[in-house]
Amino acid sequence: MKSPISVTDITDQTLLYQAHEKIYPREISGYFQQLRAATIGIILTIFYGLAWVDWNGHQAVLFDLPKRQFHIFSLTFWPQDFYLLTWLLIIGALSLFLATALAGRVWCGYACPQTVWTEIFLFFERLTEGHYRQRKTLDQAPWGPNKILRKISKQVLWIGFALLTGFTFVGYFTPIKTLANNIASFSLSGWEWFWLLFYGFATYGNAGFLREQVCQYLCPYARFQSAMLDKDSLVISYDQQRGEPRRGRKETNTNTTNTKTGDCINCNICVQVCPTGIDIRDGLQYECIGCAACIDACNQVMRKIGKPLGLIHYHSENRSQDSSSHSWFSALMRPRILIYSALWLLLVTGFVLFINQRPLISAEILKDRNSLYQVIGSDHIDNVYRLKLINKSQTLKDITITLKNTPGAQLLGPNQATQVNPHSMQNLALRVRMPLSNNSGPMSIHFVVSSKSEQLEIPSTFWFPFNEPR
Repeated sequence: MKSPISVTDITDQTLLYQAHEKIYPREISGYFQQLRAATIGIILTIFYGLAWVDWNGHQAVLFDLPKRQFHIFSLTFWPQDFYLLTWLLIIGALSLFLATALAGRVWCGYACPQTVWTEIFLFFERLTEGHYRQRKTLDQAPWGPNKILRKISKQVLWIGFALLTGFTFVGYFTPIKTLANNIASFSLSGWEWFWLLFYGFATYGNAGFLREQVCQYLCPYARFQSAMLDKDSLVISYDQQRGEPRRGRKETNTNTTNTKTGDCINCNICVQVCPTGIDIRDGLQYECIGCAACIDACNQVMRKIGKPLGLIHYHSENRSQDSSSHSWFSALMRPRILIYSALWLLLVTGFVLFINQRPLISAEILKDRNSLYQVIGSDHIDNVYRLKLINKSQTLKDITITLKNTPGAQLLGPNQATQVNPHSMQNLALRVRMPLSNNSGPMSIHFVVSSKSEQLEIPSTFWFPFNEPR
């Protein structure tokens, strides 16, 4: 009989899951970090600022769900235009594929919302708790007035910024000025409160605590990015031939045994600046988000020790092996890039042309459900129809409604000429009268909806009393 497993045996075994260790990325400056800062600044300015921009009497970008209208500057989209959203999503996905095939995970390092908001939360953390060594020391120190004050200050900034983010997010679905007034008067609806707090909490949790874990474990892009890369894709890489074998900081290129050493002095700054905590010298890893912080850090070290820059750099696998036969031009002209580029250009061109040529007046006609037909006197039949007009433009539309090539038919009622306000919908009741002598069974008729710039033809059916079998 086997003896039961003791607690000591369990603790001596290797754990299947490693506990998460907080990463304290070191601050670094350089060309790529300046580029990242500029990109992040532009994205934040657009996100927080665009919601306050007015355009032709309405918010420039507004997804008005109650009215089923989506305003994007001078364009207004309706539920009937939902396929255009699919079109845009395909363009966005193809853009991501093209960018990845060209330069790896530049999206993740420069423009991904998780990266953008994490950098802002890190900025607040540095502002209240100091640089990376001070933050690590503070977390390890016992609780005291200084630690409590700094932690509370950080949380106040984090929560305030998260709520601002949630407020701005909801402001793209409810007019943001109306939303601000409702908050000031404590008259927000339940759903507005829910989404404001939900999105604020998601920002607080993802950017404040999860951080690199979102990129490593939650984001599917990190898992399938390798399918979009090839040996000509630009990725962040460490020059093994030049850097190895590594040497100590005070060693020269030649040690006592005249064995040549590489340029890497094993300072580990490239690891200290990495927001996901990896060592790029171990090769490309799925955790790498392509932020290029390690490139800027290594270049600073190379300047100090008088070595050429680029020990860690953007490079392709083929070019690193033979730069003479693999030029930048050949990397751009490979089939994958050409196919992605052609498809992207085709989709974007088609989308722009369709938007410019799409009808700004939409019309739909339905037969009145209350009665199939109405007998008027002894010699006329009436049919009643419901016409729905949608004006997708930013201007008032004068609409005229007529019948096309229908002998003996009369279009009755006061709605043969009407006006439809900008980005609005109007329902009309139409009555068509036909002589009973035209009775030969159901007859096809065509309504013509006309404005100054457009004309739509809408087919329908005119019903007569059923004929007796002969």
